[in-house]
Amino acid sequence: MFARVASATVIGIEAAAIDVEVDVGVGLPGTHIVGLADAGVREGRVRIRGALDNSGLKLPLRRITVNLAPADLRKDGAAFDVPIAVGMLCAAGLVEARALEQTLFVGELALDGRLRAVRGVLPIAAWARARGIRRLVVPPANAAEATVVGGGSAVEIQAPANLAELAAWLRGEGGTTGPPPDVGAPEPPAPAVPDLADVRGQEVPRRALEIAAAGGHNLLFVGSPGSGKTMLAQRLPGILPPLTFDEALESSMVHSIAGLLGAGGLIRARPFRAPHHTVSMVGLIGGGPQVRPGEIALAHHGVLFLDELLEFPRSVLESLRQPLEDRAVTIVRARRAVTYPSDFMLVAALNPCPCGYLGSTVRTCTCSTTAIGTYRAKLSGPLIDRVDLHVDVPALPYQQLATAETGEPTATVCARVAAARERQRARDRTCNARLPAPALTRVAALDGAGHQLLERAATRLGLSARAIARIRRVARTIADLEGSETVRAVHLAETLQYRLLDQPAM
Repeated sequence: MFARVASATVIGIEAAAIDVEVDVGVGLPGTHIVGLADAGVREGRVRIRGALDNSGLKLPLRRITVNLAPADLRKDGAAFDVPIAVGMLCAAGLVEARALEQTLFVGELALDGRLRAVRGVLPIAAWARARGIRRLVVPPANAAEATVVGGGSAVEIQAPANLAELAAWLRGEGGTTGPPPDVGAPEPPAPAVPDLADVRGQEVPRRALEIAAAGGHNLLFVGSPGSGKTMLAQRLPGILPPLTFDEALESSMVHSIAGLLGAGGLIRARPFRAPHHTVSMVGLIGGGPQVRPGEIALAHHGVLFLDELLEFPRSVLESLRQPLEDRAVTIVRARRAVTYPSDFMLVAALNPCPCGYLGSTVRTCTCSTTAIGTYRAKLSGPLIDRVDLHVDVPALPYQQLATAETGEPTATVCARVAAARERQRARDRTCNARLPAPALTRVAALDGAGHQLLERAATRLGLSARAIARIRRVARTIADLEGSETVRAVHLAETLQYRLLDQPAM
């Protein structure tokens, strides 16, 4: 007998239909899986046999052929265990074929028949809803994320605990299975975000942090060890506006594919990713045998923080150049190309020299000119060009730290940032850092004094066309923070002080 079961796989953040075709016929007993399946899928025949036997579901001793169509699309992972098992039961006559109509199955099987969680259920649920599929069968641990887009009247979510329960439901012998009772319950409160009021002194870096948050700009802190660079960066997520539903859905899809989505089913806080400087290019950009998202995709709609920037390999740093421009990364392999969104804010921190104390008033630098040049050579001009604000974070002496007043708390700064973002959203439906050239010309038009100031700066600092455009975007953000309709010379002047690495002295 023959049976066809609907399933799906994920390519990038998009799902693709997979038809699981099962034939139980005459021949030597055995199970054969074809259709460009990798080792993880082929090993599933052992798991499926064990799960069926331990669930009291006996298949006839016949030759079983499983085809995963289309045959030119590589399949990987264990998410096909459940659809293959259901196809075997149907082809063997243990389940009627009409029970499979308008139903899509994904899930891994344990040897005792339990359904285990798999990656990528959220994009599969969104794809199923868009195509009018009525039912989606997933493991209980994936029910929350499937319900985010697949619940309600559009798609009925089924989450059987084990294979025996699923078979009974397919035969109509048991009650309708569904998501666990806690699906849809309020998420546990997120960890408290560090308060910006903890940062004493450092008025200029605090101001730069607020400007970066208000416009979605990339930011680089340069300063001696212990001056507060990491402390400032860790407080950036707290002053960013909350995720919209569409942004949360996109970020959650990437985390679902990576297997990092929590039990709540949807990411509520902006991601903050801080990989160690030993991270590989695959770990940062994405890739691997099964093409998984890297840190830049996991930071989508959030913050990517690179501490000790010049300790990263130069090749890894240079791989950031294209994603910073395109807001997406495409990973090309021999058989397919996978694109992941990577619209993130880059925040980096570095020391000015190998010992870290060049220009410090607290300690004396011991580095030679050659050592400083070699150290900074890892940071290329094209990469620096893509960072909007370069800010010096000086090490403050004890007396200044002890007497410095407590700065504004996160809530106060967040309110100003939200107001500036709302002006940008109402004007162009995007933040200033993402403004296209025609919109930038319209909303950041300069008067005579502004043109003269920018011309002198471009000549003295040797600014590229990209750097000039980014300066105008930052100036537009400063104007938005002040509630100004126009960009004035004073806004450009403040912006130019945040181009530390463009200065000839550096």
